[in-house]
Amino acid sequence: MAESRTPLRFDLAVIADAIAGYGPGRMVLDIGCGDGALMAALQGDSGCDARGIEIDAALVERCVARGLSVVQGDANIDLAEYPDKAFDFAVLSQTLQTATRPDLMLDELLRVGERAFVSFPNFAHWRTRAALMFGGRMPVTSALPVSWYETQNIHHVTIDDFRDLAREKRAVIERSWFFARERAISPVGANWRAEFAVFQLSR
Repeated sequence: MAESRTPLRFDLAVIADAIAGYGPGRMVLDIGCGDGALMAALQGDSGCDARGIEIDAALVERCVARGLSVVQGDANIDLAEYPDKAFDFAVLSQTLQTATRPDLMLDELLRVGERAFVSFPNFAHWRTRAALMFGGRMPVTSALPVSWYETQNIHHVTIDDFRDLAREKRAVIERSWFFARERAISPVGANWRAEFAVFQLSR
């Protein structure tokens, strides 16, 4: 069984802890699973049956070498192949803003999973606003670490935008977490104070 050997990224740690709270044996689909860090932690620490889908062939190979069950695929297309409610949890971490249609992606998450976790960088954070207002340029920050022409982000989502989308999709926001400089902060004023957000949803 694969084990987590390095600390999880802050948003993944929150998701792992939340899933662990539901007890062992849960089925999890990690969409855009990267190097498989979350999957390894869920399997090794929480006894979950974690599966992954990842578009990058090199990352898929790395996951498989770690003993993780990962397939190469494009989540924009290939989630349609999964049956309804096949998983207890569907996870989309820091990938929503790269999806071709984030609204349809959220539909698919809530279709294949009983619950979904979504994390993303908040484009309404005050540093982003200040860079645009006073510098007139797309910012490079800890949340947005590369120049506009290098980024994979194609949709600039804010916390308030996501709340509106969840409402339109009749999704229930069960829990939420907010972070600045990778530290948890209160939800007060999160749309301008938080660099990242994590939401747990169901339908």
